[in-house]
Amino acid sequence: MNQPLNYRNTSFITSAPDIRHLPQDAGVEIAFAGRSNAGKSSALNRLTDQKGLARTSKTPGRTQLINMFEVINGCNLIDLPGYGFAQVPLELKLKWQKALGEYLQRRECLQGLVVLMDIRHPMKDLDQQMINWAIESSLPVLVLLTKADKLKSGARKAQVLKIREMSKEFGGNVQVEAFSALKGIGVDQVRNKLDEWYAPELERQRVLAADDSEVFNLPSAE
Repeated sequence: MNQPLNYRNTSFITSAPDIRHLPQDAGVEIAFAGRSNAGKSSALNRLTDQKGLARTSKTPGRTQLINMFEVINGCNLIDLPGYGFAQVPLELKLKWQKALGEYLQRRECLQGLVVLMDIRHPMKDLDQQMINWAIESSLPVLVLLTKADKLKSGARKAQVLKIREMSKEFGGNVQVEAFSALKGIGVDQVRNKLDEWYAPELERQRVLAADDSEVFNLPSAE
């Protein structure tokens, strides 16, 4: 069994306007998606214990590119352009939408989708469209109800249960967790889920390394 990954070692790789400018389509990528005010960058920074890994801004919608981060070789996190709220020109919004759609539809190494939404305003139309797309593509989904510290414990638990019930209607592999970048709520659950999604790639690498070791340790011919 693979050891849990150390997400504190995550490093920035590149920003790309579309998939044609991304590195090779290999390994495993886990994408973070959400409305422009859902707190994606804050979540990534908290998960990796790095305040400045993903750019945060008081102005929603500043993530205009596909941002790639490497946890370890072959295991990457993707910060996708925010959708919905951003106060930007229509032309730019359409450009983001196209880049987002291409990535989700064509990136074969994408193995899981984390959809972030404000716990106080969950399951907007675009959020549901994103989950539906993932289910249709047989992708597992982790729904993070962000800013969970804004609700008291009882209200938070009730909202999580409500969204879990709603998620059953999608008919796919959808897990729902409360999350707070500020208070650390849900961080362990997210890391555990990412470990689960990365596990096949880590096992593949382990087998390849073992095979290479056997090749280089062949008995010498007499």
